Amino acid sequence: MAQKKFVVGCFEDEKVLFPAVAKVRKEGYKFHDIYTPFPVHGLDHAMGLRETSIHTAGFLYGMIGTTTAVTFMTWVFTKDWPVNVGGKPNFALPAWIPITFELTVLFAAVGMVLTFCYICQLAPFVKKHVFHPRATDDFFVMVIECGEKTNEQELTDLLKSVGAQEVNTQVAEEGWWIGRYDQEQSLYNEPNIA
Repeated sequence: MAQKKFVVGCFEDEKVLFPAVAKVRKEGYKFHDIYTPFPVHGLDHAMGLRETSIHTAGFLYGMIGTTTAVTFMTWVFTKDWPVNVGGKPNFALPAWIPITFELTVLFAAVGMVLTFCYICQLAPFVKKHVFHPRATDDFFVMVIECGEKTNEQELTDLLKSVGAQEVNTQVAEEGWWIGRYDQEQSLYNEPNIA
């Protein structure tokens, strides 16, 4: 697995975090992510993230569900097992609306959940790198990816100047599988507090 270097800055308050995000973004650094103990309204826009396309995926999955339902019922009732029930035509689209609706919703819901899990790299038994153990407790943790031209000392100084309580550099693996829960491992790399 490829390893990447990250500079991690920890903030105690979202009022300090927002100006820090704006300053770091203005300087041109690339955010890996920002971990917060609760949802912070407007943080995605401050980071410059685009709107998600999962609703488009949901529409496509719903259309697949609709197509599957209508195609299968057409085949069953016109080709495989045509039954004359009270003179009703074999291709009785109004009678199929409830099943078509249910399969549309089922395909859209399951498809969006699986797509979300894939995008966020969530799966059973997958261990992800924890940048700071207090990230889900009471710290706002900003993780910035170091590129080839990133000066770590300048970035550390920038984070401290905008109010970071802790700043450290960590190396983490990128990808889906970075460890197993049955093997003991420290939560995060020991910080090099500068």
